[in-house]
Amino acid sequence: MSVIRAEIRPGAYYDSVVLMQLQRALVELPGVEDAGVVMGTEANKELLAQVDLLTPEVASAAADDLVIVVKAESEEAALQALSQVDELLKRRRSKSTQQFRPKTLESATKVLPEAQWVLISVPGRYAAGVAREALRLGRHVFLYSDNVALDDEIDLKKHAAEKGLLVMGPDCGTAIINGVGLGFANKVRRGPIGVVAAAGTGLQTVTSRIHQLGSGVSQAIGTGGRDLSEKVGARTTLAGLDVLARDPETQVIVIISKPPSPKVAEKVLRAARTAGKPVVVNFVGYTPTTPPVGNITYASTLDEAARQAVALAQALGEAPAVHWDTTPFAEGQRYLRGLYSGGTLAYEALLLLRDMLPQVYTNLHMDGVKELSNPMRSEKHTVVDLGEDVFTVGRLHPMMDNDLRIRRLRQEGEDPQVAVILMDVVLGYGAHPDPASELAPAVEEVLAQAEEAGRHLEVVVTVVGTEEDPQNLDAQLMAFDAAGAKVFTDHVAAVHYAGYLARMLDPDVGQKPIPLDAFHSPFAAINVGLESFAESLAAQGAQVVHVDWRPPAGGNERLMALLARMKK
Repeated sequence: MSVIRAEIRPGAYYDSVVLMQLQRALVELPGVEDAGVVMGTEANKELLAQVDLLTPEVASAAADDLVIVVKAESEEAALQALSQVDELLKRRRSKSTQQFRPKTLESATKVLPEAQWVLISVPGRYAAGVAREALRLGRHVFLYSDNVALDDEIDLKKHAAEKGLLVMGPDCGTAIINGVGLGFANKVRRGPIGVVAAAGTGLQTVTSRIHQLGSGVSQAIGTGGRDLSEKVGARTTLAGLDVLARDPETQVIVIISKPPSPKVAEKVLRAARTAGKPVVVNFVGYTPTTPPVGNITYASTLDEAARQAVALAQALGEAPAVHWDTTPFAEGQRYLRGLYSGGTLAYEALLLLRDMLPQVYTNLHMDGVKELSNPMRSEKHTVVDLGEDVFTVGRLHPMMDNDLRIRRLRQEGEDPQVAVILMDVVLGYGAHPDPASELAPAVEEVLAQAEEAGRHLEVVVTVVGTEEDPQNLDAQLMAFDAAGAKVFTDHVAAVHYAGYLARMLDPDVGQKPIPLDAFHSPFAAINVGLESFAESLAAQGAQVVHVDWRPPAGGNERLMALLARMKK
């Protein structure tokens, strides 16, 4: 007749993978018919009852007690199995390459100060507390834990946005950062396609297909399944999209999600239109209310999303990398000023910038922007069409006469809050015969004056024309480049460059831009929870420290709350 014996270890915490492995090891012992090794939660007790392993002492175990139950063919076999538990645990620990295990997250940051990421896979009721500690220590968070309260998710992501940090999750199972897979991830080659996904297996499917189709992945950012709900508001999706838009290694972006909130979906699509890169969108089961436009392509399946992304990347070829650097700017520099001779180009710039910047002013009429009280004076971020009637009364159009634009260029350059000046130069018959001969020296002048005043100024120039134009396109480009301007022939790319610079400098932007260093430095992380995640990182060549975590205050919720208040 079978015998069931149990052992309760109060407050002894082990992660679920260790418990599973211990359970399997016990079942393999001589005379053992079945075993259960779990933490003493009510849900686990129900599972033990279903397989007839629930004893009276197990029924009374606390949620943070380790429960070990053995069903054996004899009393001797049961007791012998229980006596080997410590040896089995010790044997597994000896396989780990990490000998010293810090007890706290803070001490782990001292052991591995270069770690910019914290992986968290502790039980859900403790996970938010660990994530808050990681954010307090200035680390990005990969939050695998589920059963995290919605209010905690919103609070964590709001706090991360204020600090320029990223929270992936909760319930985020997959990510790939700088070539290293986090959680459940496939080994894929590096390449030009970045992915943001609110679906773990969806992310794995798309990144695997990208690899199979011959391309590769720059970064793959998981968000957690609730991120595109109306209450969470796509905070991580938008932050991840912003990262990939600024990432010089990413040429094409893929966004994947299960059916999102329609309101949030439109917010994500607006942000995607300003990315300045092709974006493939696969909202599974969602019918977009707007047709694909500009840089956005819709995919109806995961495979189609991967194929479209690979095709777009191949069409782009080796696109030159664009880098955004805000370090040269002085404190207080934050605003963009657009000085346009072409009304249509000014309008296109406004369409992009109104979704990139908190508020844009203009002398044109457009929903979502504000009208200047005085067209002669800019306010905050401003795009002005200098070809409007108010500027051309009694003078030539600015495509023919550069005088007004040079005056306005000097005016904006003297403003200590201005960081970026955006201009168009339109060539062709009827236009000024050599606009660079007048505008390029003016650009050089305002850049020199800003430098002399201890400020850094970016002048971004889009030149519209062909090599057949009488002004000589190449000569115009070379003149502006020699003057120190950032020169483009693609207007959208120019607006994208200037807009993101201003976005990164403007403190009124809700999401503080996340520094890209965390995505390009050799991956190093602190792991709290499932030890198998640390082992996976180490196997990929990443530096990792595993924390010997235990529930705070022995899992006593009143004491936990008290400790949290004391820490604040």
